[in-house]
Amino acid sequence: MHFNKITDLNLAGKKVFIRTDMNVPLKDGVIGDDTRIRAGLTTIKYALDNGAQVIVATHLGRPTEGEVSPADHVKPVADALAKLLGVEVPVVSDWQANGVKFSSSNVVMLENVRCNKGEKKNVDELGQQYAALCDVFCYDAFATAHRAEASTNSVGKNAAAVCAGMLMSKELDSLAKAVATPAKPVVAVVAGSKVSTKLTILDNLADKVDVLIVGGGILNTFMLAKGTKIGASLAEADLVAEAKKVMDKMEARGAIVPLPQDVVVATEFSATATATEKNVADVADNEMILDIGAKFAGELAQILESAGTIIWNGPVGVFEFDQFANGTKVVANAIANSNGFSLAGGGDTIAAINKFQIFDKISYVSTAGGALLEFLEGKELPAITLLTSRA
Repeated sequence: MHFNKITDLNLAGKKVFIRTDMNVPLKDGVIGDDTRIRAGLTTIKYALDNGAQVIVATHLGRPTEGEVSPADHVKPVADALAKLLGVEVPVVSDWQANGVKFSSSNVVMLENVRCNKGEKKNVDELGQQYAALCDVFCYDAFATAHRAEASTNSVGKNAAAVCAGMLMSKELDSLAKAVATPAKPVVAVVAGSKVSTKLTILDNLADKVDVLIVGGGILNTFMLAKGTKIGASLAEADLVAEAKKVMDKMEARGAIVPLPQDVVVATEFSATATATEKNVADVADNEMILDIGAKFAGELAQILESAGTIIWNGPVGVFEFDQFANGTKVVANAIANSNGFSLAGGGDTIAAINKFQIFDKISYVSTAGGALLEFLEGKELPAITLLTSRA
């Protein structure tokens, strides 16, 4: 995909509207985690260092449009950004009436964009008002890429110039490397409790990857589709036919969906449950499969370590409980040790990455959530359409 990057533009003397994602957890005015603020720093600093005046815009929480309650104010975010930048970051709430005025710091933050009427419905008039503030619209919030809103979409249609910020550029380049132009062989790990939540992803990836590794409740449904005993395990019997279609599609291409010969089971789902490793043929009617067995985990590790590209979304077992964490640990370490390009994303995946302390060994970790899933489903994301159309 071709798009303009902020590093491609001459920013000297320009006003740059940076739509970032600083939607941080906030309680009683105190920020619980400033990761998203720090993530947006690189683009803001780049613009300032290259002579631009910067307007930072973000959403925060789920406010009612047209109203700004005390909990909706972005001032705590602006104050945190100011501390990180070492300059003043005033919040501008009356910009629609009076425009934006800059102090010597050359950076301001607009009040919570979700409070503006017409924001979520992508009203063009509001987009025009945003665009009138700037010379360049810079999109740097991939987590919102699957939504078309006034501050993410219509502003870009009306702005004089459009580009991707450094965070957005890295995300899109990584997605292209993993999905559009991947090094072979391509291995995808897709896991979760339900096939229904990942069915579109599984179907889309089945046309692209060489090996599709499924885990969690999804694996149980695939095992059921193969006629394997799964006891009392979580599965979706009504989606067995869909799981079989995915496997048939892979097989027709000469690709594979590996299934386990050994699993780890328990008779209850709890942190104190006793874990027992056994052959799948020996799973009892009252037992739940909560992890893959050591032999199968070792086989998956060999596949992953020799992969050219790895896409990882979801842990393969109930890794939150240590006695059912080995499968995910082995898979995680194999991905970390692979010389191939690895793209990982999703809340549970990031939790597993952090638990096994391999963050720095993954080529790219996406925090985008819904946007990443929709991209893997093959859906067209409004942000990508906007950026490529304005390139």
